[in-house]
Amino acid sequence: MSKRRNGMLGVGGQRNNLSRSELRGGRPQGSGNGTDPAAEKKELLRKMRERSQRRATSEPDSGSEE
Repeated sequence: MSKRRNGMLGVGGQRNNLSRSELRGGRPQGSGNGTDPAAEKKELLRKMRERSQRRATSEPDSGSEE
């Protein structure tokens, strides 16, 4: 009989039991926060664009010193 040397057996916790509706793509009860993922993505992209524009306008042009 060989010994197990990896020591990671059983690590990772247990899985949740899913209802039939959850298995078919329904939202799980209680975890819906009411936000639209597409809207969240649009908002994130808008914020990222604003930050990049601010950085581009606030950077001094270092190539014009000569």
